Amino acid sequence: MKPISLTVILSLILLIDYSTCLNILGIFPYQGKSHFFVFRVYLRELARRGHDVTVISHFPESDAPKNYHDVSLAGSAEPIEGDVPIVNSYITLLGVSLFLTTSGIDNCQIMLANKQVQSLIREKPKFDVIVVEQFNSDCALGIAYKLQAPVVGIMSHVMMPWHYERLGVPYNPSYVPFHFLGGGTKPTLYERVERTVFDFYFRNLYNYYTQRNNQNTLAKYFDDVPPLEDLARDIKFLLLYHNFIYTGSRLFPSNVIEVGGFHVVEAKPLQGDLKKFVDEAEHGIVYISFGSVVKPSTMPAEKVRAVLNVMKQLPQRFIWKWDDKTLMMDKNKLYTSDWLPQVDILAHPKTLAFMSHAGNGGTTEAIHYGVPVIAMPVVGDQPSNAAAIEESGLGIQLQVKDLTEDNLLKAFKTVLDPKFLHRVKKVSEAWHDRPMSPIDTAVYWTEFAARHSNFTFRTAAADVPFYQYIMLDVMAVLILLFSVIAVLFRTVLKICTKSSNKNPKEVRTSKKKAKRA
Repeated sequence: MKPISLTVILSLILLIDYSTCLNILGIFPYQGKSHFFVFRVYLRELARRGHDVTVISHFPESDAPKNYHDVSLAGSAEPIEGDVPIVNSYITLLGVSLFLTTSGIDNCQIMLANKQVQSLIREKPKFDVIVVEQFNSDCALGIAYKLQAPVVGIMSHVMMPWHYERLGVPYNPSYVPFHFLGGGTKPTLYERVERTVFDFYFRNLYNYYTQRNNQNTLAKYFDDVPPLEDLARDIKFLLLYHNFIYTGSRLFPSNVIEVGGFHVVEAKPLQGDLKKFVDEAEHGIVYISFGSVVKPSTMPAEKVRAVLNVMKQLPQRFIWKWDDKTLMMDKNKLYTSDWLPQVDILAHPKTLAFMSHAGNGGTTEAIHYGVPVIAMPVVGDQPSNAAAIEESGLGIQLQVKDLTEDNLLKAFKTVLDPKFLHRVKKVSEAWHDRPMSPIDTAVYWTEFAARHSNFTFRTAAADVPFYQYIMLDVMAVLILLFSVIAVLFRTVLKICTKSSNKNPKEVRTSKKKAKRA
C-alpha cells in the first residue's frame, strides 16, 4: 500500500472518531462522596473515549483530562462523610427521611445560585445528552429542560421509593425489596406492613415537600419549567446500579438498564506497612470497614469489645478502617487506619472475608473479587443490600442489635468455611459473566440516547393513570355487571318462587277466568 493511501485512511478514521464525539453534561448536585466515587469512573470513561464532558458537582477533578470540564459547587455544602452513628432504628430512618428532604431542597438552591451554573444556562451550549443523578432531587431536570437535551438518569444504589411510578416499574411489597428496610424478596407479614407504611410516607414526603420546594426554587429563575414529575417521566434511560446476580431478578422496563459494577477499578499491589502486615498473615486476612458515611468509633463500647474478643479467637489477622487512635490491640493481630485502599485489600488473595455495613459500593467490590461478606446494615439502602447479600449467597446478615461475641464468632466461622468461600467464588463468576462489561453498557446506552433523542423509550405503564394501573375502572364495571346479573337472577327466582307457591284451587280459578275471557 502506498504511504499516501495509508495517510488518507488514517485521516478518515480520525475524522469518523471525531464526528462521533458527543458533548455531554453531567449534573450531580448531591454532596455525597460515596455516590460521586461511583459516578467519577463513568464520567472519566466518557472523557477517555473522546467525548467532551462537562460536570456540575461538589467534587472537581484535580487531574482532569483536557476534554473534562468542571462546574464546581465545592465549598457550598459540607461533603457527606463519616457522620452517621452505628445505630439502626425507626428514629434513624425518620432522620434519614428528613435529611433527604432538606438536602434535596438545599442542593437545588445551591446549584441554581451558582454563577457558573447560571452562566451555563444563559449561554445554552448545545449538549447531545445530559446525565442526571437520580436521588434526592429532580431540580437538575429543570436545567436539562432549559438546555433542551435528552436526559439519562444514573444511580449508585437501588431505586428510591418515588422512582417506581415514574418509570412504570411495579412495586409490590410482597416481593420487591424496599430501599430503607430489610426483608429482601421474602418479607414477613410485619415487614410487608412496614414497607407499605414507609413507602407511602417517603413518596408523599418527597412529592409534596421536596418536589414542590424544588419547583418553587426553579420558578424564581425560570417561568417556563414544566412540572418536575412530568420531566422525570421523559428520562430516556435510567442506568441503575443493579445486577440480577446480586440484587435478584426484577420487573424492569427496557429503558431501565442494569450497570452494577462499573466503578470497580483494577487493583494495585499493597504498599508499605500494610503490605508487610498482609504478606505475613499465615492464616489470611479479614477486612472490616463501614464505608465513608458510617462513623465506626460511634459503635457502642460493648459491641467493640465483642469484635475485639472474636479477633482473639480466630487465627486470621484483621484490618479495620477506624477513624481515631483509641482502638488498642496487638499490632500483629490488628491493623487500623482512617483510610485504606479497599479495592486493593479485597482483591488480595489472602483476604478471606469482609465485615461491612452493606454499602452498595463495598458490596459490589466484594462480589467482584469473590470475598464473603458479613453484612451489618445501619442506614439508607444498607438493609436492602444486606438482604440481597444473604439471598444471593454472597454472605450473611448480622443486625447491629444482635452483635454479640457468640453471634459474631458464629458468623465468621460460617463465612470462613471453605465451602462457603467456594460458593461465593461461583457467585462472583456469574457476576462477571456478561455479554458486555458494565462500563461498556453504561457508555453504550448514554450514546444511544444521544443518537436517538427523538424517541421515547419509557413503558406505557408510566403514563397510565393510577386508577387504570390498578384496574379500578375494570373492577367497577365487573362489580356493576355482576350486581345487575345478581339482581335479575334474584328477581326471576322471586317470580318463579311466587308462582310455584300458588295453591291448586287458585290455579284452577285463574284458568277458568282465562277461558271465559
